[in-house]
Amino acid sequence: MAQADLVVPTWNGRGLLERCLPTLVGQAGVARLVVVDNGSTDGTAEMLAERFPSVAVVALAENRGFARAVNAGVAAGAAEHVVLVNNDVECDPGFVAALSGALARDSGAGMAAGLLLTPRRERVDSYGLEVDRTLAAFPRFACARWPAALHERGLALPSGGAAAYRRDALAAAGGFDDALFGYMEDVDVGLRLAAAGWRCAGAPQASGTHLGSASFGQRSRWQVEVSGFARGYMLRKYGVLGSGLGPAAWALGVELGVVAVDAMKERDLTALQSRLRGWGAARGRRASAPAEAINPELGPAEGLRRRRRVISGAGDPETRR
Repeated sequence: MAQADLVVPTWNGRGLLERCLPTLVGQAGVARLVVVDNGSTDGTAEMLAERFPSVAVVALAENRGFARAVNAGVAAGAAEHVVLVNNDVECDPGFVAALSGALARDSGAGMAAGLLLTPRRERVDSYGLEVDRTLAAFPRFACARWPAALHERGLALPSGGAAAYRRDALAAAGGFDDALFGYMEDVDVGLRLAAAGWRCAGAPQASGTHLGSASFGQRSRWQVEVSGFARGYMLRKYGVLGSGLGPAAWALGVELGVVAVDAMKERDLTALQSRLRGWGAARGRRASAPAEAINPELGPAEGLRRRRRVISGAGDPETRR
């Protein structure tokens, strides 16, 4: 069985970790279980020392974001594979082995996607991500009733909440981009791996329950700021606005719509200002998204339909976030 280092970033998530870690301790195929504590002040360190002494802890002095935390956790291990789990995910037995096994069976796969279900396990939260020409990423099968007939068509990359990577491929790609504090880090690293010729494998047996939006709150202003920064950063880093009139107009239309709606609802310009900050931060950083990572079926109309579906939860209050 291929061995994997299991990395769980956290920030003031003591209650979440108390539910997450018991589902990870003792899983087969784990070389090292590492919790990266992003400067928590809620007693996380004390809880880990008391209840989970076998877990390796990387303690950061302050909250440095998801990407930096993941990079620190990866550096703390040496196993062939790296498995990432969000602290708001409760994993089923065999989760790590299934993800690592998907990479072991496919020499061309540099990353693998697990299956996340909503809290009552009646619907799919995500089975990996697919990407449109503006680099907007969509959770695959989101809100589909579970059990569902899953497939890998359009699977571009894993969600960072349930993902596995080949250590050597991740290192060659430069790891996670530490300029991204939160949101789209998984999209960015997945696109860079795809550009290097790596595929994403599906691992539906690697299943777990995802609480959703636990780190940033339910559409909090901080969430708007962090996600807006990430969007502006990605648009410039990947040259989306210079990739042709169609994709540029499409991307601008979506972003202006999001900014306008948020400004009218909240009576501030957080969504716009954060995008501008992200755009500025991406100056001098360049990457390209390979055509094979883009799902041509994801046009503007389909993207809008999916956004509405996720927001509405397909009529199920549990999936709204």
